[in-house]
Amino acid sequence: MPPVLVAVDGGNSKTDVAVAGVGGELLGTARGGGFHPHLGGLGPAVDGLTAAIGGALDAAGAAAGDVVHLAAYLANVDLPDEEERLKGLLLARGVAPDVTVGNDTFALLRSAATEGWGVAVVCGAGINCAGVAPDGRTARFPSLGAHTGDWGGGGELGRAALWHAVRAEDGRGPHTALSAAVAAHFGVDRAIDAGLGVHRGHIAESRLTGLAPVLLDAAAAGDPVALGVAGRLAEEVALLGSVALRRLDLLEIPADVVLGGGVLAARRPVLMDAVREWYSRLAPRARLVVPGEPPLLGAALLGLDHLAAPPAAYAALRAAFHRRTPPVQARTVLDHRGAPGHGP
Repeated sequence: MPPVLVAVDGGNSKTDVAVAGVGGELLGTARGGGFHPHLGGLGPAVDGLTAAIGGALDAAGAAAGDVVHLAAYLANVDLPDEEERLKGLLLARGVAPDVTVGNDTFALLRSAATEGWGVAVVCGAGINCAGVAPDGRTARFPSLGAHTGDWGGGGELGRAALWHAVRAEDGRGPHTALSAAVAAHFGVDRAIDAGLGVHRGHIAESRLTGLAPVLLDAAAAGDPVALGVAGRLAEEVALLGSVALRRLDLLEIPADVVLGGGVLAARRPVLMDAVREWYSRLAPRARLVVPGEPPLLGAALLGLDHLAAPPAAYAALRAAFHRRTPPVQARTVLDHRGAPGHGP
């Protein structure tokens, strides 16, 4: 077996792994569970990660000794010292002789940024943002939760939906269609029953993320409360991206802002129209891109960057990904001044 590269895109709900030849051939893929060391501990998280890598190597007909580089881009690895610690553990386990670890936001950026630099905003279960300047400088945020100034993602939408639904029922808040929608989602009589279910452990708090589309449905139907929450998320997506652009001196020039993660990748007009409007105010020269290809491609491209692969390898890898995992939706460019259009 010729030398191979292993690429990882690890999120809260799943971990995708690809094995590729250094010439860009896609040899095998595998999927494992989510990567969340903050919940179950770093050791078990690494166990799951190495198992997924082993599955991808098996699918490719390769062995650990064939791997020349591991490019692992993961959610919940938000600080440089966390990246270094995880890199050390992976090296110690012999997964690869050479390892790069980074936050999954960088893989999203690399998957779709036209020039290989720009800013990416991930809005899935949580929210994060990172950027890379043409000269290699980076900008990022802690993304550790409310205590580090963060708000947004499917989890926040779900918690907001339940909060507003209960307050509307008991009179502390304005009427909202979310009360009935939240109760129906969980199959209970009232929204407060869902809240009590979370308190008593009958409803896992992680299930609140499933209320994100419920809230966006209500917003699309014109519910003022739901529209307010969706608008707050759109503003946060634009604040993150525009601040990163400013830090990298990219605010005054055309630069890609790649939008990904389950909430943004769904391309819900009630949210994306508001996102576009906010960027027209805060970063009018930004080019908003919702990629069709998976962030796993970005992780693999970053691996090729590390290996200084020839240009043909990049084209081969993109073509191989398109054949094996065709995008569910086409790459979309959101025009600040008009309707969404399809990019190249």
